[in-house]
Amino acid sequence: MNLETGLVEEFVSNTIYRLDENTRMISISLENLTDEDIWKRPNESSNSMGNLILHLCGNITQYVISSLGETEDTREREIEFNTRFGFTKADLLEKLVHTVEKAKLTIKRTSKEQWLKKRMVQGFHFSGIGVALHAVEHYSYHTGQIAFWTKQLKNKDLEFYKGMDLNIKNE
Repeated sequence: MNLETGLVEEFVSNTIYRLDENTRMISISLENLTDEDIWKRPNESSNSMGNLILHLCGNITQYVISSLGETEDTREREIEFNTRFGFTKADLLEKLVHTVEKAKLTIKRTSKEQWLKKRMVQGFHFSGIGVALHAVEHYSYHTGQIAFWTKQLKNKDLEFYKGMDLNIKNE
């Protein structure tokens, strides 16, 4: 395997790992919530966890599935934030998992040339690598918000790394 192929494979592998990790953490958060909890807002300037999940689905679709996958951009961003009910936590998790699985398939199918190709997405000019980095970073950011809001509501450690010793030193 040459260096270029190895770098692409490593980037794809780590991008997919990060998407899966965020999905896992959101799933754990949702397990601790009721359907009513997911639509609570800390205040009117903030979004509910339901809105954040709809927003993540929209963003991942726009950046990865549409831009990187070169399909039509049909995102209606304002709906992601204006929705106040209508989805259960199971509905939202299913929508998120479906979106992430479709994004992962798009990422796996992306050619070396597509990783370097520049494109406009949401008014920004990114390469395919930039698109994927944005999607993962954005997903992680909102995953943290969902975890924090869940902890606020339930006063509970979500134990994302239960059973793992995170104090192990680097070798």
